Amino acid sequence: MKSKLTNAIFLGVLLIGFSINAQNRDLDNYRQPDQRGVNVFEAPKDTVSTFENVKVRIGGSSTLQFQALDHENSGAVALKEIGYNFNLATANLDLDVALADGVRMHLRTYLSSRHHPEPYVKGGYFQIDKLDFISEGFLEDIMKNVTIKIGHMENNYGDAHFRRSDNAQTLFNPFVGNLIMDSFTTEVGAEVYYRTQGGFLGMVGFSNGKLNQAVNASNGTTGGASFLAKLGYDNQLSDDLRVRFTGSVYNTGYVPNSYLYNADRAGSRYYFVMENTSATTSGNFRSGRYNPAFTNQVTAIMFNPFVKYKGLEFFGTIENTKGNALGADERTAKQFAGELVYRFGASENFYIGGRYNKVDSEEASGEDIEITRMQLGAGWFMTKNILMKLEYVNQKYDGYAVGSQYEDGKFKGLMMEAAISF
Repeated sequence: MKSKLTNAIFLGVLLIGFSINAQNRDLDNYRQPDQRGVNVFEAPKDTVSTFENVKVRIGGSSTLQFQALDHENSGAVALKEIGYNFNLATANLDLDVALADGVRMHLRTYLSSRHHPEPYVKGGYFQIDKLDFISEGFLEDIMKNVTIKIGHMENNYGDAHFRRSDNAQTLFNPFVGNLIMDSFTTEVGAEVYYRTQGGFLGMVGFSNGKLNQAVNASNGTTGGASFLAKLGYDNQLSDDLRVRFTGSVYNTGYVPNSYLYNADRAGSRYYFVMENTSATTSGNFRSGRYNPAFTNQVTAIMFNPFVKYKGLEFFGTIENTKGNALGADERTAKQFAGELVYRFGASENFYIGGRYNKVDSEEASGEDIEITRMQLGAGWFMTKNILMKLEYVNQKYDGYAVGSQYEDGKFKGLMMEAAISF
């Protein structure tokens, strides 16, 4: 009853938002949630202001998949029997508010996700592009290039997270699944950006290193901290050619639990693949992904090249991460991914593409394991708010110990996804 009432309240708010903002829903320095947001990374920076009064933008997204995957392993551990059918429909509710000239708030709630069928807040932040709320023109010359973000928010580590599916928001991902090592976490912190007209960008940030916020102390401390930094170049060199290249770092001292590779509570799109017979939808929601399990300390570095020439685009990921549990030897995990996508049609509303993804990692138990995945995909933007996807995926596991559920493991098959975002 409580869940039904909550959903009814959210639906009411959503309908009110549509009526209030039916005429103009655009905000300053804002990544559009529809096709216009494809290949946008950090929210754009523009000194031109359209602010008049407080403006509330209520949006959302919904996604549904049909899964036709098969999996197998050596037989040492029985895998859950899976068939072909629809997965749980997922939904997001987004609240974006222009609070003042150059000040914006964002809040995302997962209405339904694989791990939490009930609504819960993913996180949010407020973004400052002007300091006129202190006094008109305050540090105006500096703020032409500076953006400040503060909140319990998604960390800006690497560029891959800008192209990943975030629960029901899947329009920016040309494929159905995210990367095998899905670097994504939400922590309380702040990030400061500096961008030039020539395309150079830099970011430095700090957070408290915690996914689940609490004041509980252990061994005299409530936790550690995370340091983030990004340096890059992004420029439209001509009408046909855009080039972007960034390098990022995420580093923790001691933290009670590091969640860089297992913080996504929305879950994987490949339901129950390579899971044993006791697996449940919410309890085993990261199917098909890999977490190197660096429990207490992580140093991760990621490089991302992006080139788009006319309709052809390439996006790459080179990642090296090291870490350990307290008192254990340091281990290393490496990830490589390359995406080639060709967009065509009057408004690039069709695309075909492929992605190759590979992870090499040292397990705590001593094995050197390798996971490879190939994805072939196609998509059709029926409108700027509606996307249909088709994907073939083939993933293989190698190097796992005898008796592991991943020994000689593999899964493959087709995924279809329908997504709406507004």
